[in-house]
Amino acid sequence: MEREPTDDAIAAWVRLNRAQRFVLAAVERALKAQGLPPLGWYDVLLELSRAGGPLRPVELEGRLLLAQHNVSRLLERMEAAGLVARTRHALDGRGQDVRLTDAGHGMRQRMWAVYGPAISIHVGGPLGGGATELAGLLDRLLAGPN
Repeated sequence: MEREPTDDAIAAWVRLNRAQRFVLAAVERALKAQGLPPLGWYDVLLELSRAGGPLRPVELEGRLLLAQHNVSRLLERMEAAGLVARTRHALDGRGQDVRLTDAGHGMRQRMWAVYGPAISIHVGGPLGGGATELAGLLDRLLAGPN
């Protein structure tokens, strides 16, 4: 079932990856310029906020697409900064629950005040009305091959 990709598929693949790196780097620069944590922190804060209650680290892993050891280290740093709190899981004494603190909620809002406009500038600006079309095309990629 080997198939050689078309030149168009290769070009799309390369541009998709380059665009992702370019936009992520621009967002990271914007956050750093304001003295804010990296984008990975925002993702944790957002998922904890969306959950409306504690999550186990393994649940965060599935939502964040980060390796387990990276999530553990990230949570350690975020806990030291007072943005999340970790407690023993009620039913599994070996497990942990992670919850958003008030400081974490405030940090998520401060980060979004920079992150949101960066998306607008680096994605919405260049694409204009094409953002809807691109979102649809990316949905097709996410659905997988027919």
